[in-house]
Amino acid sequence: MITATSESDSIKRTRQIFLASSVLLYQYFRLTFGIGRRFAMGRQLTVTVFFLITSVFSANSSELPNGQMKASLFSEKRSVPDVIKKIGTRAEARLRPYFDQAGVPYPPSQLTLIGLKDEMELEVWAEKGGSWVHIATYEIYAASGSGGPKQTAGDLQVPEGIYRITELNPSSRFHLSMKLDYPNDYDRLMARYDGRSNLGGNIYIHGKTKSKGCLAVGDTTIEDLFVLAARTGTENTKVVIVPYDFRKKTPKTDVEKDPAWLPDLYENLIREMARYQ
Repeated sequence: MITATSESDSIKRTRQIFLASSVLLYQYFRLTFGIGRRFAMGRQLTVTVFFLITSVFSANSSELPNGQMKASLFSEKRSVPDVIKKIGTRAEARLRPYFDQAGVPYPPSQLTLIGLKDEMELEVWAEKGGSWVHIATYEIYAASGSGGPKQTAGDLQVPEGIYRITELNPSSRFHLSMKLDYPNDYDRLMARYDGRSNLGGNIYIHGKTKSKGCLAVGDTTIEDLFVLAARTGTENTKVVIVPYDFRKKTPKTDVEKDPAWLPDLYENLIREMARYQ
């Protein structure tokens, strides 16, 4: 999903570096203990160290979903409070004027992010007195695939539906990221209806400007959204993703190509989008 360079190429290069380092360290210990032939203890220690180094590097180079790499033993793993402490002041200096202009207290009690795939825009809406108020609109730099929901792993589609943020990732390889709850209950129900399995997952809104199956919004924007979601609370934050703005264009479906349940999904999204005017 996502990378300024190819995700697989990045992983390959990392593993190549680890492997080369392991080989060099092996040679060092082999020479240090007299080629490892004259001293049984030296040979045993050499082999032990070699496999220990290989195991450590392999563990730290393993790929998590969507290319999220495990933190290196030699790097500092950040927490959400660490990130908020570091970037919170500058992010909120950008956010507060939007809320002041809209007349909405910061942070809001409820937050909705609307991803418009065709328009490549991400709208921010906040609740005030039972109504939704538009706060700001950010550019989406990358979102792979085309109109239509995500159905299987590897289809490179950005999901369409109503989602929640389940995780704020402060150690993302893409600066910062926010994980969505795809597949949600509706996605799983429709998959059972179709007889589909392996729906994929690990869909994020993240920084940088490249993406495969996620929404890349750039580093500055993800800082703003990360801080905003943290201050509002992920339990109070909704994410709506649509193929295009249903407030302006009526959705069209192809009965021969699209899944039978797609009109139902789009009707739900039309009703949801009507709340944000």
